[in-house]
Amino acid sequence: MSMGLRSGLTTLALAAAALGSSLPAHALFEDDEARKAILDLRARLTQTEDARRKDAEQAQEQLAPLRRSLLDLNAQIEALRGEVARLRGQNEQLARDLSETQRRLSDQSQSLETRLRPLEPQKVVVDGKEFQAAPDEKVQYEAAMAAVRRGEFAEAATALSAFQKRYPASGYADSARFWLGNALYGKRDYKEAIATFKAFVAGSPAHPRAAEAQLAQANCQIELKEVKGARRTLEDLLKAYPGTEAAQAAKERLATLK
Repeated sequence: MSMGLRSGLTTLALAAAALGSSLPAHALFEDDEARKAILDLRARLTQTEDARRKDAEQAQEQLAPLRRSLLDLNAQIEALRGEVARLRGQNEQLARDLSETQRRLSDQSQSLETRLRPLEPQKVVVDGKEFQAAPDEKVQYEAAMAAVRRGEFAEAATALSAFQKRYPASGYADSARFWLGNALYGKRDYKEAIATFKAFVAGSPAHPRAAEAQLAQANCQIELKEVKGARRTLEDLLKAYPGTEAAQAAKERLATLK
């Protein structure tokens, strides 16, 4: 190294030393305190960060069971929703089934009522008398009367006799006896006709056909040449039922009897 270079370095070193010795002593102390303050602040920040991190970790640990509980609760809610939907579907199906059952019962009830209606007693009015008659009873009586109207007196007499035996307490009983007498008269069974007409008048003297029955009885007696008996029957008719058409016919008949 040359003498000139060494001399320059020496000069710089002396200048630095002189400069250092010229700074006040309290400036050096202030720098140390500032560094300590910064270090303390950093330490506190680190502690604060650690505390926050621990708090966050603890919070996460505490929230974890809550999250699991919420997940379980959500799962239960979804399960309940599914169950409610299933039950609602069942209820709707049950409602449809009930409605269908009620409709079928209504149809069956109407069908049964339709089938039973012909079997129920029906209101009937015959010779001014109103009563209830069973369907079979009504059918049998009307069939016998149809035979009377056709002039098939033997068939009518058989049918009316069978009707009286089968329905002795029928509301048709009086009318059946009257028309039985007429059927017997039509088939010229006069004695049986007379007995039938007598029984009819004796049993139902207030019947609207009683006078007509006595007139028919007298006609049967006339056919049997029982003139005295016929005259007595006609006279009884005039006493019991004056003013009737049968009574007028009885007067005319009496005038011809000898």
